Amino acid sequence: MELEAKGKASSAVVDKVKAGIGTLQPVQERYLQGFFAGLAERGISFWDAVSQEASLATSPPVESPSLTFEERVKKEEHPLDSYYRLLEHAEANRAPDREHTFRFKWYGLFYLSPVKESFMARIRIPAGQLQSFQLREIAKIAKELTTGYIQVTTRANIQIRLIQVRDAPEVLRRLSSVGLYTRGSGADNIRNITAHATTGIDPYEWIDVSPYCHKLAHLILSQREFYDLPRKFNVAFDGGGLVPVVEDTNDIGVRAVGVGTDTGQPEVLFRIRLGGVTGHGSFGTDLGVLVEPDRIVSVVAALIKVYLKNGDRSDRRKARVKYLLEKWGVERYLQETEKLLGHSLRRSPFREDGSFEGEVRKEKPFVAHPHIGVHPQKQPGFYYLGVALPVGQVTANQLLRLADLADHYGQGEVRTTVWQNFLLPHIPEGYVETVKKALVKMGLHWQQSPIASGVIACTGNRYCKYSSTDTKGHALELVKHLEKRVKLDQPVNIHLTGCPNSCAQHYIGDIGLLGVKGTLGGSQVEAYHVFVGGGFGEHRALGRQLFYSIPSSELPHLVERMLKVYLAKREPGETFQAFTARHDINTLQRLFSQDE
Repeated sequence: MELEAKGKASSAVVDKVKAGIGTLQPVQERYLQGFFAGLAERGISFWDAVSQEASLATSPPVESPSLTFEERVKKEEHPLDSYYRLLEHAEANRAPDREHTFRFKWYGLFYLSPVKESFMARIRIPAGQLQSFQLREIAKIAKELTTGYIQVTTRANIQIRLIQVRDAPEVLRRLSSVGLYTRGSGADNIRNITAHATTGIDPYEWIDVSPYCHKLAHLILSQREFYDLPRKFNVAFDGGGLVPVVEDTNDIGVRAVGVGTDTGQPEVLFRIRLGGVTGHGSFGTDLGVLVEPDRIVSVVAALIKVYLKNGDRSDRRKARVKYLLEKWGVERYLQETEKLLGHSLRRSPFREDGSFEGEVRKEKPFVAHPHIGVHPQKQPGFYYLGVALPVGQVTANQLLRLADLADHYGQGEVRTTVWQNFLLPHIPEGYVETVKKALVKMGLHWQQSPIASGVIACTGNRYCKYSSTDTKGHALELVKHLEKRVKLDQPVNIHLTGCPNSCAQHYIGDIGLLGVKGTLGGSQVEAYHVFVGGGFGEHRALGRQLFYSIPSSELPHLVERMLKVYLAKREPGETFQAFTARHDINTLQRLFSQDE
């Protein structure tokens, strides 16, 4: 009876959505019913859900018809003025209400009710670069003030979970004492500034982009105006290295390029993409400009300020910068940016294949998963080791030992990546084997795997109330099942995300899995919609939906069958993405629904 009641409730919510936005396709209706049933299962109301990233429904009536609930909260008291309220909550060890839950995200604190009655702290790590003493303090905080559960995220942040309200100010104080901060890592702010993880050490990069990441991060930290955006904002820099940062999925994606000159020595400039957000079905749009390195931070800041001033604050579904760009078009957006800059930008239209006149390309070797394993740096005699973390999970003790390895065998540096793992850079060749053995001894590893190295998973419903499924648990089960049964000679990326916010970017995986609530034997179960054919960079593509509501218990066998059919029927050397691209959905459904 309880399941039946929740099913009726989710159907009623879908009816409200239809009333607000018009007719839905059958596929859309089935999707929404599964999504809202999942929220109901976790004790979350429909109106809680609509404030999130990819809400598909209309907002409830508000006192001011022109501002959302979130905008009203910001107007009533700027979140950066509410730290004294956090202290009051901590003194009483009191859970925050809805308004303060939202405000405290400006301090990087996320209250996890009803999943866990505690905070999560999201630590910003510009360019993914950490010093060993900082890593040790993160580990000590996790051991002393939490249960020790730590995650590396798909924006190269580190998250500490299960922080009691009374301990939250102390966590922030201790982080700041070692030069780390959480400010602006959630809600309507510019999130962690990411870079290709091998910046400064990559033999194939055009330029080390870490100085620009740090300069922009400091600018944001120092100017209050950047803490009142209409919506979240992601920025990434790619200097052309081997480890991708998927900059085309960011609100602003900056990519280094080489441009031919009369001297024969290429000039290094930046191209910019604007409006990437794959959860809304879009990669960034190339703005058709080239920017000098010494101007790139001011140009990025101006692009953000245009959005800050003109973005939609009345409808959070349409508040991301992509919608302003669609409304205005590229040329108007550039004109408004140039007004702020006080100078024009160098136009350089791109061709259909993404190239532009005068472009110089570097030859790079194909490396399946360059974020895992042992790889040479451009500094002779030195290597970086990509450390595999199971879906981004790591313990405090492992962090302490990683810090020791960085000190004893490297130069005291550890890096995070958007692939949810660590890099240990600057390891002399003579110490590589020693470090490899030490990683294995501490319960980690460095070996590449065509399957495990490409699996990404969001937090899941163990700690996130918006997730319909236990993504990390299911990801680990999937890897364990596939590693025993499938032998791949080409990498396959599998992305599991628990809700439409798509923190794990299921649309760009070779196989993308979106968590929903499904049915099995008349009972509600955790399930996944299955997408295929996603990619990024030169292989940019949004995944196509293939199957609906596959119960999690059936998922390993389905993915196993998909991979075995691919191996049996592919062309020589063909990737999984290319294989799925040359078949329509009906054909793929037929192929993957039968044994190899």
